[in-house]
Amino acid sequence: QEQLVESGGGLVQPGGSLRLSCAASGRTVSRYIMGWFRQPPGKEREFVAGIGRIASVTRYAESVKGRFTISRDNAENTMCLQMNSLKPEDTAIYYCAARTLGSLITTTSSTYENWGQGTQVTVAS
Repeated sequence: QEQLVESGGGLVQPGGSLRLSCAASGRTVSRYIMGWFRQPPGKEREFVAGIGRIASVTRYAESVKGRFTISRDNAENTMCLQMNSLKPEDTAIYYCAARTLGSLITTTSSTYENWGQGTQVTVAS
């Protein structure tokens, strides 16, 4: 079973940047469609960004488009989310997810098979 571990969360001021990383124990990141989801306080988990088996294929939620960048490093078996121009509404627990079924980057959390434990991102002055 693929094990995913997120890191890089923390406290950042509005307008700042943060880089999240997701490490896969299976060392087969390139085989999976992978994505980032987040769960703000009191809200449901929502799609943030996804990346296909072909790394050039990406998808973003409208709320983060132009500010966040998803990428993968197959050699290091990791996936990253570069977050720029952070806003207080970006505050959430961020989760790394992976799926092997299908070929599309989906936005529904139930379509992903493996999940990390989550990392807290807090954007505040």
